[in-house]
Amino acid sequence: MRSEIASFKECKSIAIMGGTFDPIHNGHLVTAEAVRHRFNVDKVIFIPTGRPAHKAKRQITANEHRYLMTVLATMRNQNFEVSRIEIDRPGMTYTIDTIEALKQMCRPDVRLYFITGADAIHQIMNWKEPERLLSLCDFVAVTRPGYDRERLYGDIREIKEKFTSRIHFMEVPALAISSSDIRNREKRGEPIKYLLPQAVEDYIHKFCLYQDEEKDEVKFMLDLGVMQEKLQSALSIKRYIHTMGVADEAERLAEIYGTQRDKQKARVAGLLHDCAKDFPPQMRDRFCKEYKVPMDEYMIKIPDLIHPFLGAEVAKREYLVADEEILGAIRFHTTGKANMTLLEKIIYIADYIEPNRESFDGIEEARRLAYLDLNMAMKYILEETIKYVKTKGREIHPLSLEAIEYYKEC
Repeated sequence: MRSEIASFKECKSIAIMGGTFDPIHNGHLVTAEAVRHRFNVDKVIFIPTGRPAHKAKRQITANEHRYLMTVLATMRNQNFEVSRIEIDRPGMTYTIDTIEALKQMCRPDVRLYFITGADAIHQIMNWKEPERLLSLCDFVAVTRPGYDRERLYGDIREIKEKFTSRIHFMEVPALAISSSDIRNREKRGEPIKYLLPQAVEDYIHKFCLYQDEEKDEVKFMLDLGVMQEKLQSALSIKRYIHTMGVADEAERLAEIYGTQRDKQKARVAGLLHDCAKDFPPQMRDRFCKEYKVPMDEYMIKIPDLIHPFLGAEVAKREYLVADEEILGAIRFHTTGKANMTLLEKIIYIADYIEPNRESFDGIEEARRLAYLDLNMAMKYILEETIKYVKTKGREIHPLSLEAIEYYKEC
């Protein structure tokens, strides 16, 4: 964020190109360059959306994929930049929040141009705080050839009269390309070449994006072999052996209690559950700050509690895992929590009973229970863990206390 602020402070004018970019295509790039040329702006900032309110019901591709595709598409144009401002913001995404945040990063007299599709102009009065939004920036309404201009001009005139806002119109032939068409073509196995930059096409094929879900039940962001190679270099030998044991154990439990899909997810979550465990303190603290990992008082007192929460962010950003079930299993594999998902319970238990663990009191009972009933195993392991933590004179994390109360009742 600091580099973004430094870059924006130099600009007298900025065009903002927002969108899901699922995927970004040549129509977006042509539009951005056309706006840059016509209004002579210093930079065009591409902002992949986080959770856009108007698309809350549509499943969109993982944030990191869309961000990285946008970076690949724009990296050869020195006047283009990509911002994480929306994908790093929690909760629903609203344009007014983004514009106000950008205003704070820029010089006071900056002029902002917000690029949007012409269809959005018809709906702009339904956006969050439309009056304030229309006072903060110029709008550039872009259309493909053949669009109903008269209706658009009528809406623009009405808005101008009411808010004296600056709204501009541009026709861009390349907007005949659409992201939804690219997704559908890729799903059907049809060519998408020349509709988007080659680097983006290669990325889509490398990570099997937009494939038919029935043909590819679980899409993991990196190949399992690549994950293991990265882990070998990131973990100590002892930690890597433990990790492989957890992955194997998790897969066995998922085979008993879940589906083939659960089995695949269990292997990935097992592989990555300790991906941040061996970070040196300085690196751990730097990543926690960079990835905005929330730190509570217990994590500050007991740094060992940090690695699962940081690990979920590392899995998302470094290993490109987008599946929330997998991320949750990594996040809670140390503390546990009330009402855990099947995958969260499997990873928590597998971490405790994996076959490479040195023998200790209670491990055989935990293994016996794990293959009888997961809830019984959760209760037993939580009780044993809490007793052990107390012998060390350490405080118990509230999530663990909530978990034990929950599983006592189960």
